[in-house]
Amino acid sequence: MANAAKKTPAKATAGKAGARVKAGATHSARKRAKKTFTARAAKEITATFVDAAGLTARVAAALAAANVNILAGTGYSASGARRKAIFTLIVDNLARAEKALEKIGAEDIEDSSVITVETPNKVGALEKISKIIAEAGINIYYFYSTTSSGKTATCVFRTADDKKAIRVLSEA
Repeated sequence: MANAAKKTPAKATAGKAGARVKAGATHSARKRAKKTFTARAAKEITATFVDAAGLTARVAAALAAANVNILAGTGYSASGARRKAIFTLIVDNLARAEKALEKIGAEDIEDSSVITVETPNKVGALEKISKIIAEAGINIYYFYSTTSSGKTATCVFRTADDKKAIRVLSEA
């Protein structure tokens, strides 16, 4: 009986220690699972044109002819007195994109640093990301995003401190 009593606590201790290890592994897995987005540095190109019918088609054709893939983008007309159109794009080759856009009459071309954030396509994702950035004291100058019927969305942010924004998002 004494032997049985000695074995029981040893087994119980081993079982508890094993449970602790498993709990720790489960906690780590939960911690990894909480990370719902990936933030990366990126470059975008902004090109200004005289606005005209068919401009989006010309921009798309010029980039396709230069074998430039558009990864994200937005375009809009600031028509009225200025009659300008502005395209902001993330592409896979900035140099080829700039040359292609110059060839079709871009008046001004600039590149700038941004961050891209991949996140599940779920309600509240933008709120979560922007709150983390705001709580770090970083101003968001602008953002745009896209999603489809897929499971992920991509958000593009230009902030006052992209490196810090990437860091705080990575630590979240």
